Amino acid sequence: MNVSLLPQNTFLPQNLWPFIWHFLKIYKLPAAIFILLAMITGLWPPLNSLLLKHMIDTMSYTEPGNVLSLIFWPAVFFVLNFEIHNLCWRGIGYINYKLQPIIKNQIIEKTFSYIHQHSHQFFQDNLSGRISSHIITLADNIEHVVHDISKHMIRFLTLLIVAFISMYYVHPYFFCSLLIWFIVFTAISFRVSKRIIDLSELHAAAGSLLFGQLVDSITNSSTVRLFARRNYEIAYIEKYLLSIQKTFQANRIFGIKLNIFRGASFSIMLALMLYFLVQLRLSQVVSIGDFALILGLSVEVGFTTWGAVEQIDELNTAVGKCKQSLSALFGPLNIKDIENASDLIVPKGEIIFVGVKFHYKSIGPLFQNISINIQSGQKVGLVGYSGSGKTTFVNLILRLYDLTGGHIFIDGQDIRQCTQDSLRRAIAMIPQDPSLFHRTLMENIRYGRIEATDEEVVEAAKRAQAHEFIIKLPQGYESLVGERGVKLSGGQRQRIAIARAILKNAPILVLDEATSQLDSITEMSIQESLWELMNSRNETSGESRRTTIVIAHRLSTLLRMDRILVFDMGKIVEDGIHTELLVRDGLYRSLWDAQVGGLLPDKKSFKKNGGLI
Repeated sequence: MNVSLLPQNTFLPQNLWPFIWHFLKIYKLPAAIFILLAMITGLWPPLNSLLLKHMIDTMSYTEPGNVLSLIFWPAVFFVLNFEIHNLCWRGIGYINYKLQPIIKNQIIEKTFSYIHQHSHQFFQDNLSGRISSHIITLADNIEHVVHDISKHMIRFLTLLIVAFISMYYVHPYFFCSLLIWFIVFTAISFRVSKRIIDLSELHAAAGSLLFGQLVDSITNSSTVRLFARRNYEIAYIEKYLLSIQKTFQANRIFGIKLNIFRGASFSIMLALMLYFLVQLRLSQVVSIGDFALILGLSVEVGFTTWGAVEQIDELNTAVGKCKQSLSALFGPLNIKDIENASDLIVPKGEIIFVGVKFHYKSIGPLFQNISINIQSGQKVGLVGYSGSGKTTFVNLILRLYDLTGGHIFIDGQDIRQCTQDSLRRAIAMIPQDPSLFHRTLMENIRYGRIEATDEEVVEAAKRAQAHEFIIKLPQGYESLVGERGVKLSGGQRQRIAIARAILKNAPILVLDEATSQLDSITEMSIQESLWELMNSRNETSGESRRTTIVIAHRLSTLLRMDRILVFDMGKIVEDGIHTELLVRDGLYRSLWDAQVGGLLPDKKSFKKNGGLI
């Protein structure tokens, strides 16, 4: 299976116009032809009016017998002009047909790549539905600007320039009148239409919030049913619906008021042109053909200008939405690879913490000075109350968060000097609540090693005790698992996650309550598979055992660990094997006595009951 990977830290400008140019610059020749064709379409109305003027004047001042020969070629060019205009639009359509989906897909792909470089915190702070909405909104509106709005604006500018020149040569009155009207019309339109950008940003923000809430509610549909909260969810969504309704109406009523002004100013301009035409015709200054030329150009320029400012309104709307999406998606990357970062090489799997300090945002320090050495091939258990730092300890090794002080070394290499991808390729993680893709079981397991054969996937599933339930499904390994794996039980999802980790065969293994959702019989069987995985020779490192870190609330699962680290309030308060820790009569002994082979008590309830459950 071939996989196309974009490089980490792919550079993407975060300002809109440089962002658009980033995708257009490799298509300079098609872009130049696009502009040329759009300019030619702008010549069609003025040339039509000029040819019409010539034919009218010819027929007005020529003997009937000579008219046909004199207007033949202008008539031919009049028809050809339309066909050239038609072919230019078809050419523009062809360029859009070739490039439009390619550029849009590139925007989505590179934005998608950038998003996946964000930190763990970014995805905790933003709804997945809202992120998806921003990506599609950005691509759709850039597509609209580049392929639709731009051609109309280029056509308008060409038409306007030719119309001004033509009117000037008929009489400066018409040139000056049209110029004054155009300046006033566009200046006022631009000034008041700036409000449209703000209104569009508000409407886009309301829309993305609504989309995110809809996805969040639908994703948690089982919770809605279990608590019989359908009506509550409807009421909860209503405030977001009301917000998008108000922002939409505010946008539209502003547009209606703006168009009332534009229509009135257009009528004034036509009246002014007619007044000058009548006066100059009575004075025999302009011909009948000039009369037709000026009126035709005035109407064409008026409507085209109106259309152009409406295109500008659409441009402002699109720009507002794009800026809103850019600001939401392209914030600074909190965790980045350094320039020329090297790939992590893990021949042994030794992990060393040196003076590690860490705290979450707006929360006091968790780790203040952690120094610990996990030797190659060791099996290390982590225990402690919820919030004591066990999961954070693992997340720092994975570099899901950056340290605020100190260093973490893997086989002598500072993980901040290595690429994030190479670091995470060296670690297989089995989470407590695994999330699966809405893809086939074969694809979900193969995610551990994309190049694995079907036979290797099946073998990993067998070792994870997943093969038996998979082959009983109607489509077997080709069965879709639903969003986040909702079609499977918690235990089945966990077995798929274990199979994925077995297939990955990384030199470092992390288990976060990996068997917590399994029944006792299945757990015993899988524990043996995991024990085999911990002790098997790793093909990547060549070591006889892989370094393993196990987070456990059920202390009985740690009896065979080489070492147990006991966490309390961000500190490692005890370190040793199970029997040593029991003899010390410290926190571990208290937890063991309270649990008696069960689950860890809550710290507050443990203290409240004098250490008794």
